[in-house]
Amino acid sequence: MNEAIVRHKTLGKTDMVLFTVSAILLLDTLAAGASIGASSIFWWFFLGIVFFVPFAMICAEMGCTYPEQGGIYAWVRNAFGSRWGSRVSWGYWVNTTVWIPAIYILFAGILKQLFMPDLSLHGQIIIGITLIWTTVALNAVTLDVGKWVPNLGAIFKIAVFIFIIAGAILFTMQHGMANSISLKTLAPVWDSSVQYIPVIIYGMLGFELVSSSSDEMIDPARDVPRSIFISGFIIIVLYMAATVAVLAALPADEIDLVEGLVDTLKMFFGFDDNGKIFVFILGIAALYTFFSNGVTWALGCNRAVAEAAVEGELPGLLGLESKSRGTPVGAAVAMGIFGSLTLLLYGYLANSNEDLFWSLFAFSAVIFLLPYIGMLFAFIRSRKLDIDRTRPYRVPGSDGMAIFLAYVCIAVLALSIALFIYIPGEGLQLQVLLGALVMIMIGEGLIRYSETQNRSRSE
Repeated sequence: MNEAIVRHKTLGKTDMVLFTVSAILLLDTLAAGASIGASSIFWWFFLGIVFFVPFAMICAEMGCTYPEQGGIYAWVRNAFGSRWGSRVSWGYWVNTTVWIPAIYILFAGILKQLFMPDLSLHGQIIIGITLIWTTVALNAVTLDVGKWVPNLGAIFKIAVFIFIIAGAILFTMQHGMANSISLKTLAPVWDSSVQYIPVIIYGMLGFELVSSSSDEMIDPARDVPRSIFISGFIIIVLYMAATVAVLAALPADEIDLVEGLVDTLKMFFGFDDNGKIFVFILGIAALYTFFSNGVTWALGCNRAVAEAAVEGELPGLLGLESKSRGTPVGAAVAMGIFGSLTLLLYGYLANSNEDLFWSLFAFSAVIFLLPYIGMLFAFIRSRKLDIDRTRPYRVPGSDGMAIFLAYVCIAVLALSIALFIYIPGEGLQLQVLLGALVMIMIGEGLIRYSETQNRSRSE
């Protein structure tokens, strides 16, 4: 008989708000979003209305209606069966495994910019691998300890965003805007810059992440919707304001995906010795937020994939948990190995830090968006078939309106995937498409293998 895993109730509403802000509010994609130019403000506003708000409401309903350990995996499994739940969990986990090396390479690039100008790409890769395994170690401790990494990350992240916004106000009063903002420039333009529109969508995802740790929440039915709406308001306001701030500092066509953040801080504050020190302090805070992003997503995703493995729907090694702490040790170690190998492989092929970051990011993003389509279909199915379920929070309006909003979100996600694979003006991104297909095929193989093993044990 297996010993029961003990999980401590440690997550309150404040923890969940900070956890969600840490997961979703991304400094690492701020420069990429701003590089679209002034039209990025239009896209933030438009996508905030048609995607961000409906998606947040759907996550709030699912999180408090089905407060199960595993979050998005459990929702899809309940709706469509274990195989589809496992597919979602695999995609969710693989994305994080590839995305974490991307943000840690960004970490290393900013570290180079601030303190180590001669640091080679190989040195940056070593730093990235070190951070990956530090993340693995933090996944092995309980959330009453591990939660402080995303909590502090959220606080530092909000502080950096506020200083960027304040700096932009002071800067524009003296120097004006580096980019013209008018009705003409705000209008969306369909050219190669649309490759960064999915980055905005990417920056709106993650509300469901905290639900992966529902067994460790004090009161999920009460706190999940409250934390989602509080964090959602904070996130969208800061994102839009910070995008305007970057556009105030740097011409859109000169924004570097890796160095754009620090370049912005230098424009606002780095005009004297005291200002340069302040830039260093904010840079260090930004570095910590990149690290906390990785830890936050790993905490949620490793728990989701471990739940699938415990159910026998993925290889058992991924479900190995600490009996004393209830933490997903197997999934965390596998993430460390896979992430390190991915970083080494793509690092060998890349020509620069920026090239390496975008290659990893685009590849992971396609895999990342697919599980959310599954989650939204699970929501639609739950509204149609599980009509007697008590829902502490419901998406406002009729069932038909809620389902319509879910389909709108699905359409936005599908368009985002298409824009990662095919960029207008540049053509098919074959390396992104092939990488995504290979990961899907590996996952399918592991799922079928696990099903075969389960049947053998039951016979």
